[in-house]
Amino acid sequence: MKPEYLIEQQNEINAHHIYRKIAGRIKDAHNKDILLKISKDELNHYHRLKAQTQRELKPNWLLINFYAVISFFLGFTFSVKLMEKAEDAQQAKYQELYDDDPLLKAIIEDEERHEKTLIDMLDEERLNYVGSIVLGLNDALVELTGALAGYTFAFQNAKIIALTGLITGISASFSMAASEFLSTRQEGESEHALKSAIYTGIAYVFTVILLITPYLLIGNPYISLATMLVVAVLIIFGFNYYISVAKDLPFKRRFFEMAGISLTVSLISFLIGVVVKVVFGFEL
Repeated sequence: MKPEYLIEQQNEINAHHIYRKIAGRIKDAHNKDILLKISKDELNHYHRLKAQTQRELKPNWLLINFYAVISFFLGFTFSVKLMEKAEDAQQAKYQELYDDDPLLKAIIEDEERHEKTLIDMLDEERLNYVGSIVLGLNDALVELTGALAGYTFAFQNAKIIALTGLITGISASFSMAASEFLSTRQEGESEHALKSAIYTGIAYVFTVILLITPYLLIGNPYISLATMLVVAVLIIFGFNYYISVAKDLPFKRRFFEMAGISLTVSLISFLIGVVVKVVFGFEL
């Protein structure tokens, strides 16, 4: 019995339960139907392999629940595509063995042709507003990292920096949400304008809270600044990884571009803070 049969058989039964579990909590009939179809395909593949191995394999419930939790917090599209990427990586490891085996090759080709077509048909609301989320996230990162860097040298008081950053950030989030609402309406998409504004505003506020948190928890403003920049890079990394998986977009270029802009603006703003303090002799 070929060991790769058991590996692929285990993948298929796990995937069957993952798709079915995720589908169980989705209300939208279109998405639910697609996931259940894929789940059925995975079960058929499992039985084809079982006929060869003559082994009944138990699902890996730890892995299944892991993807179910990811689906709950980050959306079913991200969870499904992350699982597919993990399967692709494992199949690539045994590619030569799979190519030489008609059964495994047929199963993999079936998945690539049918299941991935179905996955591309998934329609998740939050992904339809990625542009609005990017707008809120990117503006908050660029503007607030810069502002906090400037405030850090100008004020040199972590609590005041945090308070000023919070006021600046919350005000800017309302302004940005309003601008997105008006912009979307001007483009003739009035039915999406309010949701676009909400997604933009939430992304902005969420980013603001994460960026000012180091100043609230750490007394030294310069350590807070360094920590805030690390948090900013982690936000950029996490968001771009999420989008690269969920929307099948390139990761590295988008990550370095976004991180480079935010860190450059922070450096410039910090230097402006230095100049303001030296020239005007501002002391707090």
